[in-house]
Amino acid sequence: MTTTIAVIRGDGIGPEIMDATLQVLDALGAGLRYEFVEAGLSAYEKTGELLPQATLDAIAQHRVALKSPLTTPVGEGFSSINVALRRRFDLYANVRPAVSFPNTRSRFAQNVDLITVRENTEGAYAGEGQQVSEDGATATLIQKITRRGSERIVRYAFDLAVRTGRRKVTVVHKANILKSTSGLFLKVAREVAAQYPAIECNELIVDNCCMQLVMRPEQFDVIVTTNLFGDIISDLCAGLVGGLGLAPGANIGADAAIFEAVHGSAPDIAGKGIANPCALLLGAAQMLDHLQQAALAGRLRDAIRATLEAADSLTPDLGGSGTTQGFARAIAARLG
Repeated sequence: MTTTIAVIRGDGIGPEIMDATLQVLDALGAGLRYEFVEAGLSAYEKTGELLPQATLDAIAQHRVALKSPLTTPVGEGFSSINVALRRRFDLYANVRPAVSFPNTRSRFAQNVDLITVRENTEGAYAGEGQQVSEDGATATLIQKITRRGSERIVRYAFDLAVRTGRRKVTVVHKANILKSTSGLFLKVAREVAAQYPAIECNELIVDNCCMQLVMRPEQFDVIVTTNLFGDIISDLCAGLVGGLGLAPGANIGADAAIFEAVHGSAPDIAGKGIANPCALLLGAAQMLDHLQQAALAGRLRDAIRATLEAADSLTPDLGGSGTTQGFARAIAARLG
């Protein structure tokens, strides 16, 4: 069966890593058809809009999008195009796996296999109610946490643990200090956890969680937390496994899902053909899981791992001298 997805080639290195990713997906025989749409700086230069209506319509129609990094012009439009997409499609669950791979520049650990599930639509990161006083001396914002938002993200994390055979969910909070907002999140998390007796649940204050991740990351399985904490923790986890070049992300809602590389558009190396496509390829594997093509997702991940292990086509960020397209060809050749 053929599935059509919306494809956003992005800015900077975006088109290069997207072309490499689609090359591998075609070699995999994933049965995907692509509708190419634009967003970010490239869209703004052509249409005067960062998120053209045609792009929003395509995502709404196909319900699945694969997205390369975007550049938000300074002083124009949205504070973040990614945040705007999450709000527009209510993509409440941000799912970021961190897995150790061979021949990467990970400093601390080689046994990481965890998933951060981050609430994606509310909390301090949403930036609601930002104000600066007239004298410029005081800045404020509203941090809003809701029962609905907390319940659905925690339930998503527990359902993910059940679906993927994981055994533990760690609820990360700051309820000792933020007694209203983080307190509500923790209260709701405990209520949801009680409905999943087969899954171990533990609780960690966010600062302790960060320390534990660096000291003993192998103790974590699934982490669920609020928006701002999840943003920080997921990047910390990426650092454990070699950096953002190996960090994919999924943004999941009831009616749409967007899969991406979580790193930036890296304009300093754009056009040089040396960008690492792994993060977007791993995001494509998440997309295949979402499309109920788990066997193909597994083959893709195995081919990425085998190519990293062989170390014959690695891009400069991974310590090699290979090219984006050469890396993609090596992965495609190893698809079992």
